[in-house]
Amino acid sequence: MKSTQASLLEYEVIRSRRKTADIIIERNGKVIVRAPEWANDEQIAKLVTSRYISICQGLAEWRELNAAHVVREYKNGEAFLYLGRAYRLSLVSEQDDSLVFRNGRFLMRCDLVDHATNASAKSAFRDFYISKGVVRLAARVNYYAPKVGVGPCTIDVKDLGHRWASCSTTGKLSFHWKIMMAPLNVIDYLVVHELCHFHHRDHTREFWNEVDKVMPDYLERQGWLRKNGAALVI
Repeated sequence: MKSTQASLLEYEVIRSRRKTADIIIERNGKVIVRAPEWANDEQIAKLVTSRYISICQGLAEWRELNAAHVVREYKNGEAFLYLGRAYRLSLVSEQDDSLVFRNGRFLMRCDLVDHATNASAKSAFRDFYISKGVVRLAARVNYYAPKVGVGPCTIDVKDLGHRWASCSTTGKLSFHWKIMMAPLNVIDYLVVHELCHFHHRDHTREFWNEVDKVMPDYLERQGWLRKNGAALVI
């Protein structure tokens, strides 16, 4: 049975072949306990109870950051993010491609805007970020991999739900296409973060020491993402 404080929180348990347990708050506000396969419900409840205050603080911070959710409109002059900077959107009628970035401005075919779901317009931006991300992230992974001390990696850029990036047990790196809206130094942080998981699967002190070796200011970059991540939307 869960202890009293643990029972006050809703959380999801994900067990895997890991050595230690940690607790994270996903970008949708869900509390996730990542635990070893051998951890039972009572042990997990005790862990949640021991971190009850910090979890509540994290949830309060999440609610504050998401209080003013950004809603972008697909109209002339609206600002969309790319590599940490905001660029204006122009709707055009004469253009073969759905969306292009030219001379510091996004140019989108106006027939993609339906003012209801804007599904086609959103898809055009998503495809743009994916195509740019595949090239840039591959270059950054190749740059940082030797510094972290790992070999060549395969990467994928796709929708990862409420995760920014992940490293599979087979060594494949995946990145959310939304990170292409973040500044370059934040993108680099996510690259280094995932590469360091080749050495340590869990977020242990040893893991963060590996990150610190390559990127001593990682806390600042991590803080930017925590504070501004909710605004990386289309």
